[in-house]
Amino acid sequence: MDLSNPDGRGKLKVTRMTLSEEKTSFDYEGKVEGYGSPFLTHEYFHNPQDRTRGKLIGEARTFLEDGTLISTPHMGTFRREQSKAHVYFTDACNNGAVNFVILEVDVVTKDVDLKFWEIRPAD
Repeated sequence: MDLSNPDGRGKLKVTRMTLSEEKTSFDYEGKVEGYGSPFLTHEYFHNPQDRTRGKLIGEARTFLEDGTLISTPHMGTFRREQSKAHVYFTDACNNGAVNFVILEVDVVTKDVDLKFWEIRPAD
């Protein structure tokens, strides 16, 4: 897989951030090539020995212009450098597509850059 050439890109915004002792939760929304205007919800669980990295679980849903609903679970990892998080996960869309996704999240500006690589095309 050529990580210098993603199959698609998107721009999202952080719309909610909730903090607790064991996790941080985020909601995102925006535009993604081929996936319309998705809504994502993620929970980030920090590694107890090093709070700059850990695992994530979440999901995304979007309606395409023709009314088709696409949904997918997310599972992956993250690492944080100061106010920026680098997030890596795979999805398994209900249309059969499987993607590898990288998010670059700037918590201060609430801007999120998304890149994805299609591992398996939609059915």
